[in-house]
Amino acid sequence: MRNEIANFKNCKSIAIMGGTFDPIHYGHLVTAEAVRHRFQVDKVVFIPTGKPAHKTDKAVTHNEHRYLMAVLATMRNENFEVSRIEIDRPGVTYTIDTIEQLKKLCRPDVRLYFITGADAIHQIMSWKESERLLSLCDFVAVTRPGYQKNQMFEEIGEIQDKYASRIHYMEVPALAISSSDIRSRAQRGMPIQYLLPQEVVDYIHKFGLYQDERKEEVKFVLSVEVMQEKLQSALSVKRYIHTMGVAEEAVRLAEIYGTYADRQKARVAGLLHDCAKDYPKELRQRFCKEYKIPVDDIMERQPDLIHPFLGAEVAKREYQIKDEDILNAIRYHTTGRANMSLLEKVVFIADYIEPNREKFEGLEEARRLAYLDLDMAMKFILEETIAFVKERGRLLHPLSLEALEYYKNR
Repeated sequence: MRNEIANFKNCKSIAIMGGTFDPIHYGHLVTAEAVRHRFQVDKVVFIPTGKPAHKTDKAVTHNEHRYLMAVLATMRNENFEVSRIEIDRPGVTYTIDTIEQLKKLCRPDVRLYFITGADAIHQIMSWKESERLLSLCDFVAVTRPGYQKNQMFEEIGEIQDKYASRIHYMEVPALAISSSDIRSRAQRGMPIQYLLPQEVVDYIHKFGLYQDERKEEVKFVLSVEVMQEKLQSALSVKRYIHTMGVAEEAVRLAEIYGTYADRQKARVAGLLHDCAKDYPKELRQRFCKEYKIPVDDIMERQPDLIHPFLGAEVAKREYQIKDEDILNAIRYHTTGRANMSLLEKVVFIADYIEPNREKFEGLEEARRLAYLDLDMAMKFILEETIAFVKERGRLLHPLSLEALEYYKNR
């Protein structure tokens, strides 16, 4: 937000380009530049919608993907900015809230131009607080050549007469390009080059956006790259190196024992297994209370046992993980438990044997067993861990004892 204040405080006029941008394309960019030139605005601000009021029943690609595609598409134009105002604001997205929030970031006398499709002009009066909205900014109605404008002009005239608003009309040939057509072409494996910037094309291919959902792959709301960036900020350097090692080791084990989907989930679970490990005591306590995480007497006296249970909730809330198998792999990666799933065992073992671990007694044997039989490796690691904890006079969680008993009888 600090960058937005610095950029906008010096602007006398700003054009606002809102939309889902799913994906952003040359039609959006040509429109933005045409409006900038005609009205001589200082900046055009692209604002990807968070949860659009008019699309609450439709699936929209996750906020971070749409935001990053907009950044890639606009980065070569110094007059374009991309704002997170809407995607960072909780709840349903309404234009009036965005305009009011944006005005607070600008000088008091700023002139705002809100760019919208000509079709939307007919619907303005149904928008939230439409009268106030019409008093706060100009509207620029854009359309492709050949659009039937007579009815729109009548609508504009009525609104202007009643509310003394400034509504402008522009034809933009490139609006013949549509996001829905690009999504359809991408899903069918058809070319999308030259409809949108190459950087966005590459991003779509890299993250498999708009692909056939029948393929065997797990869709995560946040990309692995975005998760890694968040983790770099949340973890110490040493913890982050360990985290990357666990993720890599978990994938290797999943390649041997699991499916392609298991490999995907193993990478994410490995990345997030320690996501709450470096939280300070006060923050850990506050989140446990807020997330209603039971902290028993053993966990209270042995605080290191809290982070996996808290981590599962953080993964769900902060990293938007919905897969219960991944959440359980994070939740039980320290204590283990009886009858663990494949993914749970993979992450538990990977945490113990990851390649960045400093050598200790039993490490090489654990690595050898991990690539022979997961259950044998589980038994060995649990025995070693329990012996280590007892030797240092620490407290054991009952789940670890139950897990060892279970794998002794396998």
